[in-house]
Amino acid sequence: MLRKTVVAILFSVGTAAAAQSSEAILNLEIPRLQVAEYHNPYVAIWVHSNSTGDIANLALWYQMDERGEGEKWLKDLRQWWRRSGRSLEMPADGFTGATRRPGRYSMDVTAALKALPAGQYTLYIEASREVGGRELLKLPVTLPAITPITAEVVGESELGAVAFQVKP
Repeated sequence: MLRKTVVAILFSVGTAAAAQSSEAILNLEIPRLQVAEYHNPYVAIWVHSNSTGDIANLALWYQMDERGEGEKWLKDLRQWWRRSGRSLEMPADGFTGATRRPGRYSMDVTAALKALPAGQYTLYIEASREVGGRELLKLPVTLPAITPITAEVVGESELGAVAFQVKP
């Protein structure tokens, strides 16, 4: 009995250490669109636990101004709004920022993912653009990573290439 307990404790410590030492990087592209009227997209990035349904917000890029005018358009990020946004008190701190111009962006999401318990997750990236379209991309992820993980998806309109890399 003692031997099994020691093995279980060592396994737990090893798993926690693996989660603590991992690095998680999200790379995403906002494509340059040839349209008459272009506005930078609002983008929401979150992970959803497949077992508990819990949500962890990783990033929210939207137009921030003193009057809160940009916040009223957050509802256009429909999936994010239904699952997380409408229950937040705005302005939300810690994961929000301004909209981004077309280009490639890299985000270190290691700290946000370290707080999550081990399990199966879905990473969501949603974009919505005024006088434009909407797009929702998703990637399955198992945390913590025992071996290196690379998950990729390419959007068709509002988002370009998205790559999520986790290194144990």
